[in-house]
Amino acid sequence: MRTRGSGKRSCLRTGAVPVPATEARAMTHGGRQTRAAAGWRPAGRGLLPGCVWSRSPGPGPAVPLAEEKTLENSRIGVAGVAQPPPPAVVLAILARNAEHSLPHYLGALERLDYPRARLALWCATDHNVDNTTEMLQEWLAAVGDDYAAVVWRPEGEPRYYPDEEGPKHWTKARHQFLMELKQEALTFARGWGADYILFADTDNILTNNQTLRLLIEQGLPVVAPMLDSQTYYSNFWCGITPQGYYRRTAEYFPTKNRQRRGCFRVPMVHSTFLVSLRAEGAAQLAFYPPHPNYTWPFDDIIVFAYACQAAGVSVHVCNEHRYGYMNVPVKSHHELEDERINFIHLILEALVDGPPMWASAHVSQPPKSPTKMGFDEVFVISLARRPDRRERMLSSLWEMEISGRVVDAVDGRTLNSSIMRSLGVDLLPGYQDPYSGRTLTKGEVGCFLSHYSIWEEVVARGLARVVVFEDDVRFKSNFRGRLERLMDEVEAERLPWDLIYLGRKQVNPEEEVAVEGVPHLVVAGYSYWTLAYVLSLAGAHKLLASQPLRRMLPVDEFLPIMFDQHPNEQYKAHFWPRDLRAFSAQPLLAAPTHYAGDAEWLSDTETSSPWDDDSGRLISWRGSHKTLRGPHPNLAGSSGHSLHPHHRDEL
Repeated sequence: MRTRGSGKRSCLRTGAVPVPATEARAMTHGGRQTRAAAGWRPAGRGLLPGCVWSRSPGPGPAVPLAEEKTLENSRIGVAGVAQPPPPAVVLAILARNAEHSLPHYLGALERLDYPRARLALWCATDHNVDNTTEMLQEWLAAVGDDYAAVVWRPEGEPRYYPDEEGPKHWTKARHQFLMELKQEALTFARGWGADYILFADTDNILTNNQTLRLLIEQGLPVVAPMLDSQTYYSNFWCGITPQGYYRRTAEYFPTKNRQRRGCFRVPMVHSTFLVSLRAEGAAQLAFYPPHPNYTWPFDDIIVFAYACQAAGVSVHVCNEHRYGYMNVPVKSHHELEDERINFIHLILEALVDGPPMWASAHVSQPPKSPTKMGFDEVFVISLARRPDRRERMLSSLWEMEISGRVVDAVDGRTLNSSIMRSLGVDLLPGYQDPYSGRTLTKGEVGCFLSHYSIWEEVVARGLARVVVFEDDVRFKSNFRGRLERLMDEVEAERLPWDLIYLGRKQVNPEEEVAVEGVPHLVVAGYSYWTLAYVLSLAGAHKLLASQPLRRMLPVDEFLPIMFDQHPNEQYKAHFWPRDLRAFSAQPLLAAPTHYAGDAEWLSDTETSSPWDDDSGRLISWRGSHKTLRGPHPNLAGSSGHSLHPHHRDEL
């Protein structure tokens, strides 16, 4: 992963001990920034390159490491007997080109519920073309004094491997240097007298602040917390071939989906895992050089898996808790910008599924510049009594640098017959929900009125094109980039359009026709949901001209009528002309955060009062096919992903 360099070493901390040449490298500043950070650089504070400082005199056994912190190092039990201090742990931080994820990674480490006087930081970075070195330097200068020991071994040059095709290309030299770095960290932990060492990649975010305690409590020699990702990829293998390659097993997906929970023995864990240095056989574990009998692929995770096997050390993965997230690796030909976009999507997923990621307050981040992406307005319909949804939605837009404006939704719970009469609202004759047979609900009336108010504003202000979001949107990866590219293609083709769905439930997807000249667009068929769409001024005029309040039905049933794709001829007969030019992104760019049947599912339209009932009673129609996950509702888990397992999804 890294090539070697050399340079002068010095330390600022009083009494700090210079690190041997094998453990410290010179740091030089410079290098280009990523797109998001162009012209920006964090302010490094007071930390010089290649140093270690410690409150203890030097490496030694696992004894109290900060004697002044007596409450942490000597606890008195209920019987008056002194309790032993928690095990000493080394946190190994190996970073390369990690500017996009470091603030959240370091923030998660800061929030670990574990005495910092029992933690040491072993931190290395090299071959960076972004601000990784400066970020780490800034963070260590701010928090380093809180930890029992800190090893800081940056290497500023070179910034590239001579044989690499790009920053994400794994050459043999890169693999070897990564193994050497991990071995140095392991050697330091043993010499320092640590009980454990935790390896955690810098795009693995431990949102569960109990992770370290929970893993230690397992008492296992090598154990990994199962991490969630945007796909079925995770940080363990359930099977390995005699040649050291990945082997598919029947256990992987039930484990990844948490259909079976617990701690399970596996042949390999990687990315984030805890090693007990006191376990039987642990002294034989090594990353470099590989075992004398090693013939498997030259890869650090496989080398370590072989070392565990050769030493008779068991390896486990635990999934009974949600520990955190990991970014799906990009391909070797991809750039750092691709990895940054992937990580933004991971942040958005954590905002939906929880717990969210929080960046460190001790690390400067490149400034964000939200825009409307070329639209005249980006509307976010949100109920005032759902502040959690509103905050999540605004946070998601902020992460994507999208400038959105909140529109307070009309709350169905505040509506009564007199208010609706004053607004001219009346039910479409004969309307019934297509699945439950129920009538219109007040929640659906409020939803329709919320969208209607936006259509009115579009016309009143003469807005050429706008985006409309509801507040329960789960954004697909690279949402912004894909939407901007789609609109560029539509404009280049000079396609006349009124409405473009960005998220919907397709009823008959096999019948929809692709649009010639626009690769990711189809002519919209009968659809449910209005969670995300693009609307033109001409489209808003058409929707208002049909006077829908006088013959109201749910807004997601109204739109297909207006583009003449609703299957109910009786409903369609009430509206003319039905000439809305409606299309849809394909694949879709957004989905609901949750579906009926998910534990977290909540609907203010399905759980509501009938439109003409002023008694205030709420009726829940959980199980409407509209709100079920589709078209394959049997996907395990409640993460909200509509992905299906493929043979290599877990790799």
